[in-house]
Amino acid sequence: MSSTLARLAVTSAGLSTAEATARRAIAGSNVLRVHRARPWRVLGRQLKSPILILLFVTAAVSMFLGEAADAIIIGVILLASIGLGFVNEFRAELTADAMHDRIRHTVVVLRDGRPTVVDVTDLVPGDIVQLKVGTVVPADMRLLSTQNLSCDESIITGESLPVSKTPDPVGEAAGVGDLTSCALMGTVVQAGTGTGVVVETGLRTEFGQIAGRLGTEPPQTEFQRGLGRFSVLLLEVAVVLTTVIFVANVLLQRPLLDSLLFSLAIAVGITPQLLPAVVSTSLAAGSRALAKRRVLVKRMVCIEDLGDMDLLVTDKTGTLTEGRIGFTAALSADGTTTPARVQLLGMLATEADYAAASGEALGLNPLDAALWDAPPPAAGPGPYRRIDLLAFDHERRRTTVLVETPDHERWIVTKGSPEDVIRACAHIPSEADRILDAQYAAGGRVVAVAMRPAGEVRRLTPAAETGFALVGFLVFLDRPKADARESLERLAGLGVTVKIATGDNAVVAEKVLADLGLASGGTLTGAELDALSDVALREAAATATVFARVSPEQKARVIRSLRHSGRGVGFLGDGVNDALALHQADIGISVETAADVAKDAADVLLLDKDLGVLADGVTEGRRIFANTIKYVLMGTSSNFGNMFSASVASVVLPFLPMLPGQILLNNLLYDSGQLAIPGDRVDAEQLRAPAHWDIGFIRRFMLLFGPISSLFDFATFALMMFVFHAAEGEFQAGWFIESIATQSLVIFAIRTRRTPFFRSRPSLGLTVASLAVVGTGIWLPYSPVSGVLGFQPLPAPFFLALIAMVIAYLACVEVAKMWFFRRAAQRQPARPLPQARHDHRRLQRRSARFTARSPRGGRERDVGAGGRTTLPATGGTKDPTRRTDTRRG
Repeated sequence: MSSTLARLAVTSAGLSTAEATARRAIAGSNVLRVHRARPWRVLGRQLKSPILILLFVTAAVSMFLGEAADAIIIGVILLASIGLGFVNEFRAELTADAMHDRIRHTVVVLRDGRPTVVDVTDLVPGDIVQLKVGTVVPADMRLLSTQNLSCDESIITGESLPVSKTPDPVGEAAGVGDLTSCALMGTVVQAGTGTGVVVETGLRTEFGQIAGRLGTEPPQTEFQRGLGRFSVLLLEVAVVLTTVIFVANVLLQRPLLDSLLFSLAIAVGITPQLLPAVVSTSLAAGSRALAKRRVLVKRMVCIEDLGDMDLLVTDKTGTLTEGRIGFTAALSADGTTTPARVQLLGMLATEADYAAASGEALGLNPLDAALWDAPPPAAGPGPYRRIDLLAFDHERRRTTVLVETPDHERWIVTKGSPEDVIRACAHIPSEADRILDAQYAAGGRVVAVAMRPAGEVRRLTPAAETGFALVGFLVFLDRPKADARESLERLAGLGVTVKIATGDNAVVAEKVLADLGLASGGTLTGAELDALSDVALREAAATATVFARVSPEQKARVIRSLRHSGRGVGFLGDGVNDALALHQADIGISVETAADVAKDAADVLLLDKDLGVLADGVTEGRRIFANTIKYVLMGTSSNFGNMFSASVASVVLPFLPMLPGQILLNNLLYDSGQLAIPGDRVDAEQLRAPAHWDIGFIRRFMLLFGPISSLFDFATFALMMFVFHAAEGEFQAGWFIESIATQSLVIFAIRTRRTPFFRSRPSLGLTVASLAVVGTGIWLPYSPVSGVLGFQPLPAPFFLALIAMVIAYLACVEVAKMWFFRRAAQRQPARPLPQARHDHRRLQRRSARFTARSPRGGRERDVGAGGRTTLPATGGTKDPTRRTDTRRG
């Protein structure tokens, strides 16, 4: 190990701050990607639409053939459309940058000879890092010391079993899965502790090479998959309609270019062009609203999945209880050991420094911290010497120490879950069960303490954890939150069922539920779970409220069962043992103070562990989905109707009912007004249960309300031709105004299932935007650009007829809406089948912690993506091409 430190030019005291800064300037920061909004990338996404590309080409052809006016109109409208999409999406990315910069990950390193907390992205080769249970290894490291250390390397090797780690060198031929002397970036410490020296950072690590090959596109959420299915529906309709129109116009010997322009304009007109802008605006506004409530969403699209949740599985500590665990009593189990000695033995069976002052609880778990924060017994742990330690893990569920007393006697002391400690005992006092049951019934969290002489044991192994004598119990109390009942009622009002998964005893969990007035559907213990088949577990888990004494694997199995029962499952957890369940849930939720691996596995981070703010998140997610669907339903129905009308009219009339440029201008005005939809009010009944994408529902809606729109379009055509005997420019202006008025005002009927305005009021922004668009449409035929647009002014009686038609149209829509939503076929569809959780998703989540801040959130950092890790001769380090030697040596 000294040779490894020498090759990296570092001592056992670690690097100095100045040396670390110098090395980072040369080797680059420990990052796998840089998180920043890039305007050119956002702009490129706006230009990916094949239809927009065709229109650009067609505008160029129009200019080449002398149709300059059409080319300029199409070009201006397309630039405006692209600009709106760009501005909204870029703002959304800036919001995502700001959220990312608030989520930072730290690690304890030795700097200037003392432990220092640094950002994981600031690590450099030569840093000495401390590892403990739950730590996500921040770089490729050569281990210097270990205590029963094991790591979960499945994210790199695919092997599910933890790998034991020691500082002993391995052979040169050892593969990645056999590097027992190393801790690799991205792997998770499952048990034990250790220290190691960083040998590789960033993309030069094993994990970095895997993550680098994945790219930066994360897997799609259910909301994104729904948008994809909706896009396919629009594409099918657009292709059929465009093809029919083009062929019909060519057969009628219309000019080829005009037919092509008109057909392409119809294709664009039937598509809600600004749907991405509406979605991104909604998500950005939602994420800002949640950030004010101290809820951080890692990916904005996850807000939609949060709204889709109808079942929440959570632990009880900090959510249903205050999370301030206090030590209340030490109880003797054998009648001879004093309570003070039970407390002393409990303090010995921790990872704390015995010589530290009482209250020095940094880095301890909450129970151990509460024990050390309590008034110490008269004979404190200071004179004792810890020889060895078996750290707590979630399989054994206890901490065991080998200690030497002031009288030079050696004892093995264990402390942990009463069931697991008692299982390791050879002597159990007769009163133990009675004492334990009484404390459980009172709602106390109980830890058992046992001990035995060490005999010949010099190093602890799990095999030494036998033959103990139970000496007593430590009792802790975590009171129910005062506002927990209100939070549970809010979630219930949103249709979210709450279940508890806890490592505590079932009686304690049931006591908390009773104190909160929450009805329990029963309890399943970990042992009972193991006895159930998958089918039987689905039935049992559906009714049970508490899952007690469950292991990480059992929690994950419960989540899978609930998802396969058709529920949208969220999981709230903050411990190492919660990572598997967080990964399996539809939406993983954790807290800022959680273990590294839990924060990595989560989609949402709560800065305060509070079910109330989680209810805010569910509400926000459902509000965003409801407003998105408003735009989709309105756009597809009215757009489909208008474009169908234009298609029919183009065949019947001697001229085009609207010029291509006029169609695009109509679509742009209409879409611009709908950018206010993200801020619209949502009816209470739309928030009471999650909604899902249903392409069949959208198709049925389109095929009912589209023809109603077309019916009034045909009435307008008849009015213009037979009443006003309109010329081409007048006809086009008349239909343009009628189309923009009906399309824009129908949102007030479609936005709600209630009676508009009387029982459901739209937001002021939506009202003003819609009326402004109608006003602009009426003004254009009288504006200075009317001639360029091809419009002619209309006679005053037209507007009286327009008012009558708009009122009649909205009345017909209202009647059709009431009939449509009363039909049994329009009931909420079944939830889509649960999607499998792939390794790609886990890799993306894990690699996100090694991301540089955006330039707006902090200093710009060099990613250090390629080349050699070359440090100055005075600092020295290995050549990366000889990385194997440093890691194995």
